[in-house]
Amino acid sequence: MSLRPVKEIIQTKSTIEGAGVKLQRAFGFGKTREFDPFLLFDDFRNENPADYLAGFPWHPHRGIETITYVLAGSVEHGDSLGNRGKMTAGDVQWMTAGSGILHQEMPKGDAGGRMHGFQLWANLPASLKMTDPRYQDIPSPEIPEVTEDDGTQARVICGEFWGKKGPVEGVAADPSYLDISVPPGKDKRLKVETTRNAFAYVFAGSGTFRDSSQPRAVLTESAVDPNAAPTYDVSNHSLVLFDRGDEVLVHAGPEGIRFLLVSGRPIEEPVAWYGPIVMNTQEQIRQAIGELHTGAFIKHR
Repeated sequence: MSLRPVKEIIQTKSTIEGAGVKLQRAFGFGKTREFDPFLLFDDFRNENPADYLAGFPWHPHRGIETITYVLAGSVEHGDSLGNRGKMTAGDVQWMTAGSGILHQEMPKGDAGGRMHGFQLWANLPASLKMTDPRYQDIPSPEIPEVTEDDGTQARVICGEFWGKKGPVEGVAADPSYLDISVPPGKDKRLKVETTRNAFAYVFAGSGTFRDSSQPRAVLTESAVDPNAAPTYDVSNHSLVLFDRGDEVLVHAGPEGIRFLLVSGRPIEEPVAWYGPIVMNTQEQIRQAIGELHTGAFIKHR
């Protein structure tokens, strides 16, 4: 077994998307090679309804898959194919945009006004860019959970882990998407296939990810101070990008640590961006934009 070195620790950066939703972005619209097959990761977490109620009105998607995981509050969604639904705490939606879909997502807070969720974008290979759109709506009770003897817990959203298989299937990037909680002071080794790119996103507690008995400094991007000294410890809003290896080692801090552990098989194809439309060439982007203007965007079946 070889422990995965920590390649980089990234602090999220505040941004505004949709009609004015305030969120934290860990990566997106860049660093494609390091995160391949993943394109973007957002943490939308607010306690002030004014910061999220405007939501994400109608917008196009093509060439990607979007994964939404709700922890608090709810998200009502609809699309140009006539689908309607609502995600509540613990639910997951895995949307394959494929050839094109118009979509909207409107978050609402819980009884205390809190809203919390994540959205991850996964790329589609060229052979599936124009596949038919589809949804996998997964209610919370269908997501398997497993608890180890030391108290470590895992929700298995996608992939196989600790003898459980996540309910999301048939995804091009063959990803693993896990919600991991490690109790205070515990060390935990978590297997990740060597050939995959992998990252952990910490959203509660704190801890240390390391590849040796002694923590070492790693490059840190700080949204507060870009000249801050490198650090190894991680806490809320920290994304840890791993190098190659087949295990991740984490030491939980005094409050424990909870994080998403995400990995996927690299697609290794050119990426051309136009917001939520991601293709392989600029010509394909121009075609998509033209179809948006003519109304032909969602008629490729």
